[in-house]
Amino acid sequence: MRLRKDLNLLENKDIELVANVSDALAHPVRIMLYQHILVCNSKLQPVCNKDLVAAFPYSQATISQHMNKLVKSELVKIQNKERYSYYFANVGMFANYIRCADTLSRLQAREK
Repeated sequence: MRLRKDLNLLENKDIELVANVSDALAHPVRIMLYQHILVCNSKLQPVCNKDLVAAFPYSQATISQHMNKLVKSELVKIQNKERYSYYFANVGMFANYIRCADTLSRLQAREK
């Protein structure tokens, strides 16, 4: 038996996006780091690892580990300049995540 493809369902790439971004945002520290980068970026302030270590009560290793997760999820992009790596919030990726989550939400509401 073949099921009719529902055009409102998420595609595999969108399912992967939701899983990766949800995993990245599953830790409160990563949400705080992402929020901090968003605020700094909105003020046109550069953000590098030493800035994050100064702003949060965590070791450099902990900050780096959390930032790696945000970068792998593509919520944060890195720009290397001289000796420093600067972080930028990828608002396009976050918008895609919200769009996919909204689609899931509408599917759930339709099932009720």
